Amino acid sequence: MAEQARTTKNDIEHDSSASSQTSLQETNAPFIIAEQITKNYYIGSREVPALRSVDLTARRGELVAVRGRSGSGKTTLLNLVGGLDRPTSGRILVGGKNVGEMSEAELVKYRRSMVAFIFQHFALLSVYSALENVILPQRIAGQPLAAAQERALHCLELVDLQERVHHRPNELSGGQQQRVAIARALALKPSVILADEPTGNLDLRTGLTIMRLLRRVAEEEQMVILVATHDPAMMDTAHRVVELRDGRLVIDEQRAKR
Repeated sequence: MAEQARTTKNDIEHDSSASSQTSLQETNAPFIIAEQITKNYYIGSREVPALRSVDLTARRGELVAVRGRSGSGKTTLLNLVGGLDRPTSGRILVGGKNVGEMSEAELVKYRRSMVAFIFQHFALLSVYSALENVILPQRIAGQPLAAAQERALHCLELVDLQERVHHRPNELSGGQQQRVAIARALALKPSVILADEPTGNLDLRTGLTIMRLLRRVAEEEQMVILVATHDPAMMDTAHRVVELRDGRLVIDEQRAKR
């Protein structure tokens, strides 16, 4: 009986260890997987490659900076991950779903529920306060007003704007407006945020503040954030930096923990 008890205990410990290991592997598994992505455009009859056989992975809780000169393919890559365009070949899996094979109706749902976008131009509605700008996408998605307002206040607190919720865009600095845009992106609890040159209109100090904020949001909210930038000063904040050159991924480096 004692031997049987020891055997049972060992089996339980083994199963528990295996279960924990499986859970850890699932937690650390890439949430975004791009495999051999190629994207070609046409200028008249001439075929122009924007991306050439790009492989990329990204995990939850990770801020990945995608660097490269204008025309290197940064925006194209973000558009493909965001379901705004389809790859010519290869596949993109986001949360296990093949974005390139989704129907138009599925893409609309995907863009509403799983991804959010942040741009260089803040695109805030000038007649609305910071709070109202963050409430708006939730109301469009059908959220009740009370729930939308509660979520908006939480998101504005995450970006340290709890004292500015009733200010309109023209009463906010550029950095504060970009923080409102980040809060708006967070409002519908996306799994992925795609930021295209989000610090392009900001001075160096404010830009670094925004990048540090995005890193903190990625970690605390356990989402993937891909940031396209050509500014070397912004890259030290990222968990990883990848570089595109003429549509090819030429660098993928891990940055030190901070």
